[in-house]
Amino acid sequence: MSRIAKYPVELPKGVDVVIGAAEISVKGPLGTLKQFMLPAVQVERDGDRLQCKAVTGADNGGAMSGTMRALLNNMVAGVTKGFEKRLTLIGVGYRAQAQGDKLNLSLGFSHPVVHEMPIGIKVETPTQTEVVIKGIDKQLVGQVAAEVRAYRSPEPYKGKGVRYADEKVVLKETKKK
Repeated sequence: MSRIAKYPVELPKGVDVVIGAAEISVKGPLGTLKQFMLPAVQVERDGDRLQCKAVTGADNGGAMSGTMRALLNNMVAGVTKGFEKRLTLIGVGYRAQAQGDKLNLSLGFSHPVVHEMPIGIKVETPTQTEVVIKGIDKQLVGQVAAEVRAYRSPEPYKGKGVRYADEKVVLKETKKK
């Protein structure tokens, strides 16, 4: 049995949860998120708390109850506070510029890279070498950040590329004669 599923998900004021047969919906001040219910997990509402319990007889109910609890907790945090990922561009001439729902990147290629943001994701560039990706869906924010990083991931000799703001790149020593 998952230990994380034993802890209830606290619902702050202003958050409304609708538990359906196949889907759970969380609505808050920043927006609405929906998640399919896992068949091996039963979600119960007790006042301002949500509790996830494994369905008896389900093969993976214990593991999935912890997964469902983590998903619900991330949904509640997303509709109240939101999530953000910060990226840093390291390299001579590497620049980023946000234009509406597009991110224009100059990463040393012969052409500019234009990344379109999906619905629900906002992008900001406080400086030319910083990118802030914001949204209410934690998975989508992380996925978009990973896609932007994949255009030019940090290389191990000089450390040039797109990296997360808190990422540490271990540099290799160059080959000696």
